[in-house]
Amino acid sequence: MSSTIRTTPAHPGAITSVPASERVLAPDLARGFALLLVALAHTASIFLGNTPGVDQTPEGLERPYFVVLFVFVHACALPLFGMMLGYGMVQFANRQQELGQPWASTRGVLLRRHAWLLVFGAVDGVLFFSGDVLGAYGVIGVVFTLLLLRRGPGFYRIPLLYLGFGLCYLAVLRYLVVTGDTAGGAPVPSSDDPSSLASAYGDAVRERLTEWPITTAVLLSSILFVWVGAWAAKKRVLEEPEKNRKLLQTGMFGGFGIAIAAALPMGLFAGDYLQLDADTAALAKSMYEGAGLFGAIGYLSLFGLVGMALDRKRAAADRGVVVTAISALGQRTLSAYLLQSVAWLILAPPFMLGLGGEAENPTFVAAACGLGVWLLSVVVAYLMHRKSYRGPAEILVRKLAYRR
Repeated sequence: MSSTIRTTPAHPGAITSVPASERVLAPDLARGFALLLVALAHTASIFLGNTPGVDQTPEGLERPYFVVLFVFVHACALPLFGMMLGYGMVQFANRQQELGQPWASTRGVLLRRHAWLLVFGAVDGVLFFSGDVLGAYGVIGVVFTLLLLRRGPGFYRIPLLYLGFGLCYLAVLRYLVVTGDTAGGAPVPSSDDPSSLASAYGDAVRERLTEWPITTAVLLSSILFVWVGAWAAKKRVLEEPEKNRKLLQTGMFGGFGIAIAAALPMGLFAGDYLQLDADTAALAKSMYEGAGLFGAIGYLSLFGLVGMALDRKRAAADRGVVVTAISALGQRTLSAYLLQSVAWLILAPPFMLGLGGEAENPTFVAAACGLGVWLLSVVVAYLMHRKSYRGPAEILVRKLAYRR
């Protein structure tokens, strides 16, 4: 498959989406994999009843697992999702411009799409899972479309300044953590997740009525992640990986390197390999949270390089079942995300199957459920791909957003 989007004639005002046969591979792979990170992060929080999802007395294999979870999953999932949102918005706007569609029509579709995403998020956040990100991304999508999407190239360099500031911030935090008290016995900073601990569905809904708006307001800061992804899309780093090879290599090694250096103290602390006092523990938590964006950049760059390698070696019809299935999942992100929320409601709470509360080791039950639901969604997405079926949520949003 070509690494660029092929344009086709269209009638004025006829907004079109990219046909499956013309999609760039790397963004779909990144979205499909991001859903695994989201599943593992969410199940840890839900099954363990706290945020970010940690057992204060880990034993055995839990200890190295928490190191991996805090370094490569918890803080990386949300930024990667946000970056792909920004990347997709720019991709869509560019395609419509290439097809000769007026900006007013493109803007209308984007505004309706993200307004409905807010509605979907409200339903998901109140009925199923208060950690929903769809509502925040709906608001961010509307704001980004109205204020940022059509800005000039110079405006898109602002995220680079943010990354520079973030790097300096992490360097200061790392110095404070390294020189802090490592003889303390403070617990890993976390907060209870009341809706996950509720004993009845009605109680959980009442908790989520408060939790979801607060979560959505906090997640509005993710516009910075969206902005970084939009900058990457303006550079066409995933459509033209050969041209951006050095940038992708720098992003992968630099992003993962910074993320590991900044998140490792928190990972070691969560895995009970390191002891910290309360003040140093709070600094380590802030450092690991700030490291997530750099980890997400590492993931995005990695999938850009993977996509480039696959495009070189194989035709679009012969990429293998695994790659095809994960990219098919990435094309059905909304449906898969909502499926996860329904699955957590069925699997975790005590008033449903209650798998977490009954388990001797809820950490690995959470991991198994997260991985299992993700694998199920990969299989379902692959079957949908074979039948050329978009996915129920994608079909509904398309009908709602494209209706004039």
